[in-house]
Amino acid sequence: MTEPYAFDSQCDLAALVYGPDDAPDALLSAFTADVVGRGARVAGLIQGGHRAGAPQLSAVLVHSGEGVDLFQDLGSYAEGCRLDLQALTRAGQEIAGAIDAGADLLVINRFGKQEREGRGLLYLIDRALSADIPVLVAVPDHCFATWVKFAEGMSVKIPPTRGALEGWWRSVARRSSGLPVLSHTTMCEICK
Repeated sequence: MTEPYAFDSQCDLAALVYGPDDAPDALLSAFTADVVGRGARVAGLIQGGHRAGAPQLSAVLVHSGEGVDLFQDLGSYAEGCRLDLQALTRAGQEIAGAIDAGADLLVINRFGKQEREGRGLLYLIDRALSADIPVLVAVPDHCFATWVKFAEGMSVKIPPTRGALEGWWRSVARRSSGLPVLSHTTMCEICK
């Protein structure tokens, strides 16, 4: 029996594509905790979960564990974008420093509106890939076509499952000597 997901050996850019009923933040948090626990240096930002209408949007810098509040309080009657661009910029600078210090993986919490417009944390993807650091980005399924245009078709589409994430990481880690491979046993491996 083969692995359930096969990945292009030249593709270190991965999109974790999720729908409205998926929980990409929890999945990314658990996955990165395991990768870090095995000795990998992970840089990036993971949201703490966001629900429509929620007054806060927080995230964690993976490499330091530092919390980041990404929403600015504009008052209860304010309309428009509440994203705190200064906080996002500061987080980006912290992540860039972690990339430069030597990361094994970059995780970007969202391919959101800022990134779709060429801003936000988008520049970090190019920075990491230029340094031969694999990149994992959470992409909402309704934005996947825009993602494909951005990536010029050169990315892996990963469903929001732990097995798929681990399969991608194993393929990346095998190509890069010294990267820790997760030893989580999948059901397919048990049945072999």
